[in-house]
Amino acid sequence: MLVEEKLELIRRNTSEIVTEKELEQLLNEKTCPVVYCGYEPSGPAHLGHFMTMVKLMDFEKVGFKVKILLADVHAFLNRKNTREELSKNVEVWRKTIKAIGLNAEVVLGSDYQFEKEYQLDIMKLACAFSINRGLRSMAEIARDIENATISQMWYPLMQVVDMKYLDVDVAEGGLEQRKVHMMGREAVGITGHPFVAVHTPLICSLKGPGEKMSKSSPGSGISITDTCIDIEQAIKNAYCPLKETKDNPILDILRFIIFPLIPEIKVERPSKFGGDVYYSTFDLLEKDFLNGSLHPMDLKNTVAKNLETIIDPIREKCF
Repeated sequence: MLVEEKLELIRRNTSEIVTEKELEQLLNEKTCPVVYCGYEPSGPAHLGHFMTMVKLMDFEKVGFKVKILLADVHAFLNRKNTREELSKNVEVWRKTIKAIGLNAEVVLGSDYQFEKEYQLDIMKLACAFSINRGLRSMAEIARDIENATISQMWYPLMQVVDMKYLDVDVAEGGLEQRKVHMMGREAVGITGHPFVAVHTPLICSLKGPGEKMSKSSPGSGISITDTCIDIEQAIKNAYCPLKETKDNPILDILRFIIFPLIPEIKVERPSKFGGDVYYSTFDLLEKDFLNGSLHPMDLKNTVAKNLETIIDPIREKCF
């Protein structure tokens, strides 16, 4: 695969690459660069996680080695669960990553984050960044940011140092990670470890504009533990206004999750409503939705069916 072809696949469904010039140079210089993404194993994986996992699959396709950090210490510092609960979730996450189809090296944060040299690097960074900068970096990550604890200010410093200790060339994450990644890029004089940042969009909540998709908010998202009936009900109740594409979670799921994983989508409809129709690209489907050829209920039924096709084998292998 040519470098431009690799770049094109990495660009797909991303919000930004910081910077694309550096990424191109990396692809020209390394045959097997490393990309990483971290996940707090505070509960089962949900559709928000699928955004970055699908992008990791793209990185695999262009020759990257994928490392996934199961950030159990981060989750504990972010007040997500007890260490005992997190330990149980880690094993489910290991199975989930494999079931999704990622050939990744899975690393547990607690296996190395208590080492002396790692913590010394944290202290060096703590001397370089203000508390306000730490708060800003955690605005979309921290639980209850209005009452942030000191532990949650430790979190972004650890994330920056992780990139050094995991020896990554590219940090991939949702846009909520952007401020932390920018801290890491600025801190290269301390860590001695430059990296490229690739950010994916945040899927809108199933309830509509105003918040990102999350299973912690009832009715907002879908997890791999949800049953077929759960998925159908959640999608049936989801926000999907006629001919409206902005902040439309149903279209987001189709664009960012279903189409990258399923090459051709079948929309099943009674003959009186036009009959079945097939789509090989999201753009064609979006065009028909905008001109009224596809009704929101057509999309919802299609999304529910295809999500079950994706999630069912993962659910079977993990629970």
